[in-house]
Amino acid sequence: MIHRTLEDKLRQLATKYPFVTITGPRQSGKSTLAEMTFPDYHRVSLEDLDNRAFAAEDPRGFIATYPARTIIDEVQRVPSLLSYLQTHADRERQTGMYILTGSQNTELMEA
Repeated sequence: MIHRTLEDKLRQLATKYPFVTITGPRQSGKSTLAEMTFPDYHRVSLEDLDNRAFAAEDPRGFIATYPARTIIDEVQRVPSLLSYLQTHADRERQTGMYILTGSQNTELMEA
């Protein structure tokens, strides 16, 4: 695997903030970058229809299943999840809780 300079910056940001978001066009390596940079994190993809339904229909249960140190891939698929994650992060007050990846879209960027 190729070491990317961005890995160091992502690790640094995860020590300061509860969320680090990696956005970009489809098939640009966002998920691979997140997995390489944070290999000890769980990974859940909202591209998977079952995971997407779980996050959309039971966001609190989803967060209970993935309370921290999780890469949530394709987060733009369930934009409403972001409010629940924010509330959870505000309550827990930890850094590096979630690495969020997603394609650039207006809803995700606004949230």
